[in-house]
Amino acid sequence: MTAEVHKYTIAQVEALELAPAAEHEKLEGWVPDLATEDDLRHALSQALDYRGDVTLTLKNGERIEAFIFNCQSGPTLAESFLQYFTPTSPEKRKVGYADIARVEFTGKDRAAGKHWEDWVKAYNEKKAAGEKNIALHPEAL
Repeated sequence: MTAEVHKYTIAQVEALELAPAAEHEKLEGWVPDLATEDDLRHALSQALDYRGDVTLTLKNGERIEAFIFNCQSGPTLAESFLQYFTPTSPEKRKVGYADIARVEFTGKDRAAGKHWEDWVKAYNEKKAAGEKNIALHPEAL
């Protein structure tokens, strides 16, 4: 049995590298209407994918600025919860979906305006200028 070897031209590889990036919905500043259970579940799913902080207002009036890193959606809101970090504490925290009254996408979306195409363009410009050992780094948080 022999391994099949694929030989690609530089043009073919570059064409693959320039494939369209995934488009992300602009959520920064959004305050979803949570009229139904499905609305809350959808908003929290979006918050999980968001690359910034959200502010949760609980039914008891407490407000929590949080970065959501895990959502566990169960059959009911009482069996569903999310886990988050706050800017002031490195400890993982948890809150039940049933306790959440409001979700606000208040933090800066750290990935807004950052597209693969922009990175490739900057890389190609540096390469065309003759730079060696090119490394593009993300902006500091």
